[in-house]
Amino acid sequence: MTVESEIPARLEGKFKAMAICWFLGLGSLVSWNSMLTIGDYYTDLFTKYHPTRALTLVYQPFAIVTMVVLTYNESKVNTRKRNLVGFILFFASTLALLLLDLGTSGKGGIGPFLGICAIVACFGVADAHIEGGMVGDLSFMYPEFIQSYVAGMAAAGALTSVLRLLTKAIFEKSHDGLRKGVMLFLAICTFFEFLCIFLYAYFFPKLPIVKYFRSKAASEGSKTVLADLAAGGIQTKPDQIAEDDTKHERLSTKQLFFQNVDYVLDLFLIYVLTLSIFPGFLYENTGEHKLGAWYALVLIASYNVWDLVSRYIPLADCLKLESRKWLMIVILSRFLLVPAFYFTAKYGDQGWMIMLTSFLGLTNGYLTVCVFTSAPKGYKGPEQNALGNILVLCLLVGIFVGVSLDWLWLIGKKDAF
Repeated sequence: MTVESEIPARLEGKFKAMAICWFLGLGSLVSWNSMLTIGDYYTDLFTKYHPTRALTLVYQPFAIVTMVVLTYNESKVNTRKRNLVGFILFFASTLALLLLDLGTSGKGGIGPFLGICAIVACFGVADAHIEGGMVGDLSFMYPEFIQSYVAGMAAAGALTSVLRLLTKAIFEKSHDGLRKGVMLFLAICTFFEFLCIFLYAYFFPKLPIVKYFRSKAASEGSKTVLADLAAGGIQTKPDQIAEDDTKHERLSTKQLFFQNVDYVLDLFLIYVLTLSIFPGFLYENTGEHKLGAWYALVLIASYNVWDLVSRYIPLADCLKLESRKWLMIVILSRFLLVPAFYFTAKYGDQGWMIMLTSFLGLTNGYLTVCVFTSAPKGYKGPEQNALGNILVLCLLVGIFVGVSLDWLWLIGKKDAF
């Protein structure tokens, strides 16, 4: 029986794989989103250092440099070890963030802030390991797997926002309530990261549908999946891989980049715009409104919820945007949001700002899924893996440029620097 003839019998594992992909996506960003979501706490603790902007700026160089190295060496990197290193580092770093606050008794100052910066740098390294590794790995599987993974990433934002609102409400009237809420919140996020380690290490590689796609990728010359195949109970002979590898002339990373330069630019522009507004502008440039201390949290939650919802829209084929031309047109048109946010913050009330922030999240999630699921089509497994890493690298560069541009909103503010 050929591998292809076994697919129908193995489709029963598809939905289990999608569920695990969703949770792994959650684990890929839950730690970093926890940092964004407790921005109100750090803003009170480190007022002079603009933590919502500074920490994001610390995070990105480490993520980008690590991603550049991993993308360049993508064909030689053991995907299993890469992703496990990322999840373990996320778990250890989130736990360290909790222990640091406990050890300093929630005090401000340059020392604790530098400690948080060091932990955030570890987040960046972990993100590059996981995000590129997972997107590359899932690129040669069902498009629904990538959709579930990126939806899980958005769920990290929505979940952390909901948890943050709950913990804030629970401890609002108690002594030192803001800090207690943050401690409980970080403990929950640490537990999520711990679960992801076991899901990826022991459950995901043993799913029949996952074994099928990895075996197929190995037969097309991919060497990055060998450790995962072994973990799933499939032993592949190295000489067979070497023989199959000669049958497929894989496009180089440079060739893949230029063939998909529009998709690369799409992701770059999506996240340049989004991160030039979220979260720094929402925390520091929207003024005072009736919601008071809850205002920034509501804005962050609005963005995260709609970012999550929009990532399921492309599941309906009639609503999925696949035209490369129209993807670029829509993405460029999003830059009209920059003057929209400026004038809304200056003249509009909180209702308009919540609506605008929701639209930012809606377009961000929808367009991200459309690009990630469309780009890998038509390539062999090793090429899809490489392209997935290229796309994630350009996404991270877009985030870095976006958070750098976010500082421009401080120009003209009396207490800016």
